[in-house]
Amino acid sequence: MSRLEQLIAEHCPNGVAFKTLGEIATDIYRGAGIKREEVSDNGKPCVRYGEIYTTYGIWFDTCVSHTNAGTKTFGHGDILFAITGERVDEIAKSCAYIGHEVCYAGGDIVVMKHEQNSKYLSYALSTVAAQEQKSKGKVKSKVVHSSVPALKAIRIPLPPLPVQSEIVRILDNFAELTAELTAELTARKKQYEYYKDSLLTFDDVEWVPLCSVSTIVDSLHKTPGYVKSGYAMVRVTDIKGGYLNIDSTLKVDKETYMTFTKKYAPQKGDLVLSRVGSYGNVSIVPRSEEVCMGQNTVVIHPKINAGFLYQYLTSTGAQQFIENNVGGGSQKTLSLKTINQIPIPLPPLAEQQRIVEILDKFDVLTTDITTGLPAEIAARRKQYEYYRDKLLNFKEVS
Repeated sequence: MSRLEQLIAEHCPNGVAFKTLGEIATDIYRGAGIKREEVSDNGKPCVRYGEIYTTYGIWFDTCVSHTNAGTKTFGHGDILFAITGERVDEIAKSCAYIGHEVCYAGGDIVVMKHEQNSKYLSYALSTVAAQEQKSKGKVKSKVVHSSVPALKAIRIPLPPLPVQSEIVRILDNFAELTAELTAELTARKKQYEYYKDSLLTFDDVEWVPLCSVSTIVDSLHKTPGYVKSGYAMVRVTDIKGGYLNIDSTLKVDKETYMTFTKKYAPQKGDLVLSRVGSYGNVSIVPRSEEVCMGQNTVVIHPKINAGFLYQYLTSTGAQQFIENNVGGGSQKTLSLKTINQIPIPLPPLAEQQRIVEILDKFDVLTTDITTGLPAEIAARRKQYEYYRDKLLNFKEVS
């Protein structure tokens, strides 16, 4: 009998109570807005809601941001929820703070205080069953919202504290193994970026503006309505490097598609580039499909080797040019003029192809989830998710 089985037999042999977060919480409240320009290198630690999606996992002990402008605080053991997001299946992502400083909570964050094991609650709130409750009734649109009442209604199993602690110990071990593999992959990616930049550093070649080796088409600057099924619309948040994941995009109807492709319809092998937010990100259109571009994006139809152009646009040299020339105030914007003028080196065609073949192999080693470390990390994550949901699948006490 395992240690967990012993604890369950001792503390909850007939099942466990399922309780709502409203019953578990000793206090639950919203944070207060912290503007981008109010984030600084000093001040009190803070969390903005977007960081819960992009930066923090199940738990964290150190904040990446600081501010002097916050008003709502959280502390050790509190659970944070991001109640605004872009995806129904990720809305209300949560994490546990296990650090010991008093921190500020930004707007669109809900803070929950409690008397349970913080990591256990965070693991329980990351299960498929919990996410289904978080997503229930939410409509897929540009922005998805949750609320304090919706969070309070979520039910999770709440075993006695000794059982919670043992589950946390088991799941932390899984997480640690994945973290070690991820750290190794990160180191490899840094090596790859260094080698990539050395391959894409040229002395005696012609340099030309991007507009002379491609056709650049700006998107329409308006927000469409979305539908449940239809034509894929690529937005800024879909452009993350590598090949576009067309299947995960929001959809528009035929009339909207025709309007947004009146100037140009993206083709297989075209590049797409983001102009705001994560500006300068580049992805490749992977297949021939009826796709249209959302606002603040551009399509780049290459007249040279598309793979070479993609590799150069994602290199340190091109990204540094973009960073040096981006405009705007609180929301940085990459102008069409700047995009047109990005300097592109033109080595001989044979050299372009040689570079592409080398870098494509490195891309596979560092990003392809079917081989090497990425595959092992993906397998570990699946294993972790399986055991997480299995460990948290308790019989409810009658």
